[in-house]
Amino acid sequence: MRAVIIRTFGDPSGMEVTDLPVPTPGVGEVLVRTEAIGVGGVDVVIRRGGIAEATRDSGMIPGSEAAGVVTATGPDVDPAWVGRRVWAFTGISGGYAEYVIARADEIVALPSELSSVQAVTLGGAAPVAHFALERAHLVEGESVLVRGAAGSIGLAGVELAARAGAATIAVTTSSPERGERLRAFGATHVLDRAGAGDPNALGGFDVILDIVGGPDLPRFIERLAPNGRLIAVGVVGGFPPADFGTALLAGFRRSITFGTLSLDTVPRDEIARVRREMFDDAVRGVLSPVVHDTLPLSAAAEAHRLMDAGEVFGRIVLVP
Repeated sequence: MRAVIIRTFGDPSGMEVTDLPVPTPGVGEVLVRTEAIGVGGVDVVIRRGGIAEATRDSGMIPGSEAAGVVTATGPDVDPAWVGRRVWAFTGISGGYAEYVIARADEIVALPSELSSVQAVTLGGAAPVAHFALERAHLVEGESVLVRGAAGSIGLAGVELAARAGAATIAVTTSSPERGERLRAFGATHVLDRAGAGDPNALGGFDVILDIVGGPDLPRFIERLAPNGRLIAVGVVGGFPPADFGTALLAGFRRSITFGTLSLDTVPRDEIARVRREMFDDAVRGVLSPVVHDTLPLSAAAEAHRLMDAGEVFGRIVLVP
């Protein structure tokens, strides 16, 4: 099978296409012939060398989510899965390939009305946004800022916050044009990456959903209203400064909260339930699977270059 590996961590040029044997599913696993592969922010962080656990393995296959047809099951998995179209989570690696292995409890059957390309725009991203807003205890009438809103997690966050009845939804993005596109999903105020650019935007927000991290994180902690909650779900802009907690202590009298959200801490059956709901919402037209572009598997390095340049609105999908 064809697969993309990271030969050298850092620049996208360190990625290459190679031929590998088709893997065999083990206990509790299934084999999926991929039809679509999502390119996520965590893939970019790993490729840059930002996650030490992953960078120990030169030659790793990046990618964490794919959609396609189950072609084989492990010895203890119901063979009725064979032939069914599913969304699959492959962990922090293994996704950029014509065939992938996934745990049987990490797959979700897809509605016939939802394409595999659409599935990988939502399957990983929408549950992250859902559980982050849940952890922030967002309630109707509160104000929300989505930092890095043009990606798939951010777009889902904007739509879900609007559905929850947020009174104000501000977004940060790289250009006014992208900001105007975000208004169609529920954004009410458009800010630049530094959090400026709209004199009518609130000075402080009840909830901040942060996908970016990076050196400017303290500046956004300062934008929390009294009793405000910032939930970090990504570091696509790099890790924050080591002393970012100083901004929290400086806001002590506002009773502000900083938290993180990883789906690793959410029970698998709960994630699967929400993921199925997200897919059904997409079929009903109340949640948007936004595809920036579909590229061949062999163009994975180009997909990462676009991600590095901040030019992606929604999700890039690789097609074998």
